[in-house]
Order: sequence, then C-alpha cells, then structure tokens
Amino acid sequence: MSRVMCYRCYLPASNCWCGAITPMPTRTKFVILMHPDEHKRVRANTGRLTHLCLADSELHLGIGFDEHEKVQALIDDPTNYPVLLYPGRESRDLSKGELHAADFAGRRLVVFLLDATWRKVRPMLRMSLTLQRLPRIMFSNAAPSRYVIKKQPEPGCLSTLEATHELLVALDRSGLDAYAQPEQLLRLFQRMQDYQIHRAAENALSGDRRSARRSPAPGAVGAGTEDPKRRKIFPSTVSG
Repeated sequence: MSRVMCYRCYLPASNCWCGAITPMPTRTKFVILMHPDEHKRVRANTGRLTHLCLADSELHLGIGFDEHEKVQALIDDPTNYPVLLYPGRESRDLSKGELHAADFAGRRLVVFLLDATWRKVRPMLRMSLTLQRLPRIMFSNAAPSRYVIKKQPEPGCLSTLEATHELLVALDRSGLDAYAQPEQLLRLFQRMQDYQIHRAAENALSGDRRSARRSPAPGAVGAGTEDPKRRKIFPSTVSG
C-alpha cells in the first residue's frame, strides 16, 4: 500500500515536519540551486529543509542556470546585490568583516547556494557563466560538520543547512542580518538524521526478515551468508 506523502517536505504524512517549522524572516534572500540528483535520491535533504525554514528563500532544480528565467531575473534585478557562497582566495570572508553594508548601496543581499555533492558542485558552476561572474563570499572558523550519518570528504565540508547556519551567524555578527532562530535549523538537522537512522534500522530489520523467509535449505550453497547490501545501513547516496 502506498503511503500518503506531504509534497512540501517530501516525507510521509505521518512523519510530516511542516508543523514544526516556523519560516524565519531575514533581510537576506537565499536562493538554493539544487542538483536534480539531490531531489531524486534524498528528497528530505538539507537543502529542502533550509528552504522551508527561511521565509525569503527560493529553491530551483537544475544543473546549468544561464537560461533559468527566475534565477536570471534575480541576478539582473538592479535592486539586488547577488553573491555566490563559494570558498576560495577570491571570496570575501564575512567572518573577517570583508563585506560591508556600503557594498550593497541600498540593495538587497541575495545569496546563491549550490546544493549538491561536492563532486557535482564544480560542474554546476562550470555550466553557469552568470554564476561564475558573481562576487563570492565565504565564512571561516565554522564548527565542524554535525553529520553523524555521513562522512564529509574533508574536515571543512558542511551540508547546505549547516553552511546556511554558519553564514547567518557571520551575517548577524557583522550586522548585515539578524539571525532570530539559530536553534531551528540545527534542531531540524538532528531530527532529519534521527529519522534516517530510524528508517535505515527498520529497512535493515525488514531485509533480515525477508532473507530468513528466503533462506535456502541447510547445506545449500550460500546458506547462512548475508547480502552485504542489506547490511549497509547508510548508502553513499545520502545527500548534503
């Protein structure tokens, strides 16, 4: 029997989180550019949770965005000051006060975030010349990733939700925004992990039960062996 789904948070209706989320107002507009694989493989991912938590945010699916009408409208709007959150030597470090309100000249700060695995972020950027041309920002001295269900490729790597949290902390400290509900993002991040751990354990148990029902007769080739795929609780497709 198919489960009734909530198509806002993409969880079963019985586990819907929407009632626990209060969209937080910010002076900054956040635009999450999500790789289609993030949506297909892990729909209750951190990019979607971040979008639900921020009142002034948009989420768009794609790989290249030069022809994306809504993304280009935000970049071309003269009332906006669009930037890309992307670390590097050419990026302004908000934690060091390298971005100032005077830089906006009365415009609204619009932050674009690339939501994909680290292996797929670079191709997304290569395919979008308009994103490449944006000023880049970053933060430093962030807390280590709070992921327990996934190992990040490098110590400084964060999920989209964690990166947004650290960015808001830096914006708040520099006086460029007010981070009113810092506990909400982190609380939902932990809840997401608890949910995935619970589901993985249930799936593993169901797999063991199915294996027991299909066990070959004693002495048959392969009797007593386990399918390693069933024992792998957290697949490599767990997304950021």
